[in-house]
Amino acid sequence: MLLKSSRSSLPSSRWKNWVKPWQQVDWLLFILPVALSAFGGVMILSTELRQPVAHWWLHWALAGIGSLMALFIARIRYENLLQWHWFSYGLINFSLIAVMFAGRSAKGAQRWINVAGLNVQPSEFAKIGMIITLAAVLHKTTASKLPDVFRALAVTAIPWALVFIQPDLATSLVFGAIVLGMLFWANANPGWLLLFVSPVIAAVLDNVYKPGWLAWSVAMGIVAWFCLPWRRFGIGALSGFLLNLLGGEIGAFAWNNVLKEYQKDRLTVFMNPEHDPLGAGYHLIQSRIAIGAGEIKGWGLFKGPMTQLNFVPEQHTDFIFSAVGEEFGFIGCLVLLAVFLVICFRLLHIAQTAKDNFGSLLAIGVLSMIVFQMIVNVGMNVGLAPVAGIPLPWMSYGGSAMITNFISLGIVESVANFRQQRTRY
Repeated sequence: MLLKSSRSSLPSSRWKNWVKPWQQVDWLLFILPVALSAFGGVMILSTELRQPVAHWWLHWALAGIGSLMALFIARIRYENLLQWHWFSYGLINFSLIAVMFAGRSAKGAQRWINVAGLNVQPSEFAKIGMIITLAAVLHKTTASKLPDVFRALAVTAIPWALVFIQPDLATSLVFGAIVLGMLFWANANPGWLLLFVSPVIAAVLDNVYKPGWLAWSVAMGIVAWFCLPWRRFGIGALSGFLLNLLGGEIGAFAWNNVLKEYQKDRLTVFMNPEHDPLGAGYHLIQSRIAIGAGEIKGWGLFKGPMTQLNFVPEQHTDFIFSAVGEEFGFIGCLVLLAVFLVICFRLLHIAQTAKDNFGSLLAIGVLSMIVFQMIVNVGMNVGLAPVAGIPLPWMSYGGSAMITNFISLGIVESVANFRQQRTRY
């Protein structure tokens, strides 16, 4: 009996030894993105069922490679990234400079480098490098003082500028979301963050509604009065007011001299896509019709008329959500959003239970990236946000984006795998 018992326990002990490197991995957080990738491949197949191309199998292949990479990264201590964060920062800046000279252009932007026959988008991987660098910069001193905030912004400025001039407005917006999320988590004053984004809002208002621009500038002066340290002489309020006035003027200059015509169309047409129904507004109109046609339950897989007849351009990438809406209806969209919500809650839980501030900031950086991309992508599919060219994480076709999302997932899983005690700011 003893011999039999010891033999029967042998497979169990081998299994425990095999899974030991991943003992504290959040398996729900890993399984859900894999499931999204699998479902995304099915939806891509649906969008291309009557076309000669076949991106769905490559989508699945990249998801499989990404999943293995995430599992491998999860078993490596994330603290090692602290020793290499300046190296990774230099590498992403070098790659962003290289794409300006040796990159491939498409749709008015130069964003891709050909590596062994594959088109690699350095700006996608730059998101990971930025998260690692900011986490390393903020994990000791946090962002409770303005000099610490300015230091973090200075670190972000170089890669952000290199991405913006490609031009890749969408990814530069993702950079901004990552920085804001990580600074907030690092105890930055919310008023400072509002002042940080206020020039962008002022620039938009300056081109859309002048009285709104002036009112916003006054409001930001009031915010600056309460949150900046120079209240005694009114310098804070004056600086906030002037910052937004200047932001409006810079925005007007950028609008007329920096932004491409297609970028201007993307930023404005979502408010009235019927103004140019056969041009810039075509994507939005067709996407909204497809989602509306799905009603409550949808037409069923491979049965959506708008999807199957290819009425929605770029549906396998930026507009994959419209295919879900048409073929699975309102219920399918809710289920998809619920899955993303669970993923976000798991990322937040890992950030709260990480053993140190570095790990917590890594998780928050990834959370900020995923949340912003999801909100903007779904928003532009339903007509509530400009067409920014931001893919839906794990669902849209895109090799660099898929690998980036899984590498980010692996880093967060490493934070979960090696957490020992709860430490918060």
